[in-house]
Amino acid sequence: MPDAAPHTATQAWTCFDVSIEDHVAHVRLNRPDAMNTMTRAFWNELPAIIRDIDDHARARVIVISSTGKHFSAGMDLGVFTDGEGVTGAPGGDPAIRAEAFRRHVHHLQDTFSCLDQARMPVLMAIQGGCIGGAVDFASACDIRWATEDAFFCIQEINIGMTADVGTFPRLCKLIPEGHVRELAYTGRRLDARRAREIGLVNEVYPTHEAMLEAVMATAREIASKSPLAVAGSKVMINYARDHSIRDALDYIATWQTGMFAPPHMMEAFMAKAQKRDPVFPDLLPVKKHM
Repeated sequence: MPDAAPHTATQAWTCFDVSIEDHVAHVRLNRPDAMNTMTRAFWNELPAIIRDIDDHARARVIVISSTGKHFSAGMDLGVFTDGEGVTGAPGGDPAIRAEAFRRHVHHLQDTFSCLDQARMPVLMAIQGGCIGGAVDFASACDIRWATEDAFFCIQEINIGMTADVGTFPRLCKLIPEGHVRELAYTGRRLDARRAREIGLVNEVYPTHEAMLEAVMATAREIASKSPLAVAGSKVMINYARDHSIRDALDYIATWQTGMFAPPHMMEAFMAKAQKRDPVFPDLLPVKKHM
């Protein structure tokens, strides 16, 4: 039997609004009055949304943006003070609790790893503060843009903890290590201009509206390309990031033996010659159940 395919775009979410148009899924944080802090619902909803879009091939690109003055102020304080906290119920064997906490951290990490694992590119538009867990969020996306008033802060050091949801493994691949260490040890703010200079964001825009217009234009341009070629490019870039040059060269050779698509190339050539938009097949849904 085919998988059930709930329509993410029309489902009501606590922390997000989702729409899909022209092969582009737009996922917006929708709690501006609370500075889009990451409640318990956030950590469950985000992977459900992204995996649904990915598994059912609902879009060719995912754009993540936010609302209000700040992109996100990070983990909601209620997660730490709601009685259960981040380490689970108090009491009991400390080693048993530690093992459970390790699994809990993995759960939080998976919330952002799904962005890295999605077959389609994930683009992020950032305004105002991108703080704490939001830095983990941003670092898991394919490309980032920012407004002039945006800033990044590894807030965890300011509250007596080490960032643990993905900041260091990913940020060290995006910007020079010395900048990561400075931000991690001091908790200082990295402003948008400096973030662009060191390569964390691709471009800086004067307003939120101008940024979103540019990001959506890029998303539509990506969506016009062959989804298979785009997915292959993301796989190869991620593989090259995590492996040696020799291994990455071997893997792309292996990939091409199965995914090289002359019909897609011919469509690109014909569309250009005929001065029309190319028409490519979408990726197939991922079959997870028999």
